[in-house]
Amino acid sequence: MDFDALIRTAAALGAVLGLVLLAAWAMRRFGFAGVASPRAGETRRLSVVEARTLDARRQLVLVRRDGVEHLLLLSAAGETVVETGIPAREAAP
Repeated sequence: MDFDALIRTAAALGAVLGLVLLAAWAMRRFGFAGVASPRAGETRRLSVVEARTLDARRQLVLVRRDGVEHLLLLSAAGETVVETGIPAREAAP
């Protein structure tokens, strides 16, 4: 391998690493896949309180939204709302 090919290979590797770092910075800066995150000082409206695996295909998830909790059953076939409007418990100190 001559010196010219070695320089081109190193430059190509540097360009690819630069693009990967740029993509990582952009995902971090603007949010991954367009998911909106609250800005500084804003409170989060949505959170996962607890998740339990039932079996290999199903999972129960308790989601809190604006102080109200919702129980969801997630599976490969789809999502089902098991219970909604559950008053949220206060966080333990």
